[in-house]
Amino acid sequence: MTVPITVYPRHHYVLGFTTALGVGYLTLAIFRHTAPIQRLRRLGGDWTAAVIPRLLAVITFVAGALLLFSGATPAVAARIHWLNAWIPLPIIEVSHFAASLAGVMLLILARGVERRLDAAYHLTIALLIAAIFLSLLRALDIEQALVLALMLAVFIPSRKYFYRKSSLVEERFSAPWIAAILLVALGSIGLGLISYANLHISTETFVRFATHAQAARFLRASAGVLATLIVFAVLRLVRTARMPIPRPTQADLQVAHEIAGAYPQAAAQLAFLGDKSILFNASKTGFIMYGVHGQSWVSLGDPVSSPHDAAELIQSFIRLVDQHGGWPVFYKVAPHLLYVYLDYGLDVVKLGEEARVSLPDFSLEGSTRKNLRRVWRKTVDEGYSFEMVQPSQIPAILPELRAVSDEWLRQKKTREKAFSLGAFTENYVRRYPVGIARKDGRIVAFSNAWLSGNKIEIEADLMRYTADAPPGIMRYVLIEMMPWAQQQGFSWFNLGMASLSGLSVHRGAPFWNQLAVTMRGYGERFYNFQGIREFKQWFHPVWEPLFLISPGGAKRPVILANIAALISGDLQGVVRK
Repeated sequence: MTVPITVYPRHHYVLGFTTALGVGYLTLAIFRHTAPIQRLRRLGGDWTAAVIPRLLAVITFVAGALLLFSGATPAVAARIHWLNAWIPLPIIEVSHFAASLAGVMLLILARGVERRLDAAYHLTIALLIAAIFLSLLRALDIEQALVLALMLAVFIPSRKYFYRKSSLVEERFSAPWIAAILLVALGSIGLGLISYANLHISTETFVRFATHAQAARFLRASAGVLATLIVFAVLRLVRTARMPIPRPTQADLQVAHEIAGAYPQAAAQLAFLGDKSILFNASKTGFIMYGVHGQSWVSLGDPVSSPHDAAELIQSFIRLVDQHGGWPVFYKVAPHLLYVYLDYGLDVVKLGEEARVSLPDFSLEGSTRKNLRRVWRKTVDEGYSFEMVQPSQIPAILPELRAVSDEWLRQKKTREKAFSLGAFTENYVRRYPVGIARKDGRIVAFSNAWLSGNKIEIEADLMRYTADAPPGIMRYVLIEMMPWAQQQGFSWFNLGMASLSGLSVHRGAPFWNQLAVTMRGYGERFYNFQGIREFKQWFHPVWEPLFLISPGGAKRPVILANIAALISGDLQGVVRK
């Protein structure tokens, strides 16, 4: 005997409930990401690239919810009767089951859409197309098919926002995402139990196939939805864990050397200091150099790659860090990729400003550089001379350079730094040209120079001098290095970063700015923040901001301590200088 089913008009509450869910989810998503988006707008960049994938993720999530909720409620009897006259029952049954599976898959894919995965884009389009036909085949649901068609129309022209190559199984699903997926999946089952108020759940009902046996279809579809979620969860749990990436081999360093040779920023040469690991992309056209201290996995600078490959490298690094339970940190990054970092929910704070001198415009002539001209003239009149020594000539003067370096370390009561600063090791110093200042034939000061690819930039690294050198000796060395770089065809001379420089402290400034300025004031006795800024300002540089990208809140002080430990060798080195 057939159990009568009470049928309610489905579109009145299914679409209403789904719309409410979508609006609520959209509101939460936009509210959650308002602060990062606002920061991105202030800092510059394509803020629409941060917003649109999130909106498309909401659309994908709502499409999945729509399919699940409509599959959990009775269809209009007249439409089912019409379908039965034209379409075989097996097709109706398969369509109902497949539509619910498409719904739960869209819920999962919404996370990949938010993360801009290329595969998520293509799978979502395929599922939306399939869902349109399945909506018509399972219940002649014209209204739902039109809504899904509109969603598809929004998706198709958004291809440019999906550039990441990754497996969805390896993506991290945060607690809110897991809760949202379970809420919709379990909510659809609850809605079905309410819709089929007199449903008797049994094996007989589960295996019953008939035109108007909609309750049985609901039970089978719900079982399929739960099975899909369980299989996906198991795949994530048993996915292969990656082993820690070892220090680079000589072959790796050779590949990195070729990549850095085409990179416009000279700081890429820090990859060859020997204290960092290197993460290449799959095609080995770019890399990230990083160090690990505590839970902080610190990438030094932006990826050394073309802008096209940078997003993939950032994603690979964050995934690697996540697999090891660490915190992804990007130290001293430029503004042009901020929107990519913000897409991962990381916080941005300004570290300071980098001083870069335009070499085509550099000259000692004119009133603006009269102080530099005076220092240069005074040093020359006192009998000092300058020479730019090429790498092939450095072995002959290495003992003298070592003596100057050791004296400088004793004078400053410090030890060699690392990670983001060069250290005096023979293999490292022999890689680059060195500018030296002599007095009576004796070397009294030197600075080595990183050279970027395509002669875009040169950057001074080590700056060391003897105790009896005059106060302006390093200005003299840099003044002489700049015309040499001009003659070599370089465009920019990088003087490095002035930490905690250029931070605004007005009432509306971020708390970090106000705290950092306070730290700068109290820390002036230990680290000459203002003096370093004034030293670089002598050259009238262009000041460009550099940022720290990392988890925020209480983790940030720990992260800063870990970065300081990487630079100083360990936490004791931070205290001892």
